[in-house]
Amino acid sequence: MTEWSPTELDRIGAAKELSITTRRADGSLRAWTPIWVVRVGDELYVRSWKGAGGAWYRHAARTGATRVRASGIERDVTVENVPADDAAHPAIDAQYRAKHGAHSSYVAPMVAPAAVEATLRLIPA
Repeated sequence: MTEWSPTELDRIGAAKELSITTRRADGSLRAWTPIWVVRVGDELYVRSWKGAGGAWYRHAARTGATRVRASGIERDVTVENVPADDAAHPAIDAQYRAKHGAHSSYVAPMVAPAAVEATLRLIPA
């Protein structure tokens, strides 16, 4: 398994958001979608605020692969579903709140059960 370099973790983890895409069956990329990313330790996580209904999430979860870009870094990644009962979720929730403001109307959906169930760990390919 490939790991994130310290520079990649720092730059992507500090980014307000990253852009994510998936490949179509013919190999072409779908449109890039901006999403929030958070770092917990040496791991990067993304969530679909629409839960499992988000288009980018459905494609990523089905194929297990995405391409991300943020802060001048662009990489293919595999994605791993983080089960809703995973011990990492309190720390992920805390990072969403810390990074995007506990009072932001956008944070509440990102820590709601539907989004928690649509959490993916990004793993460099």
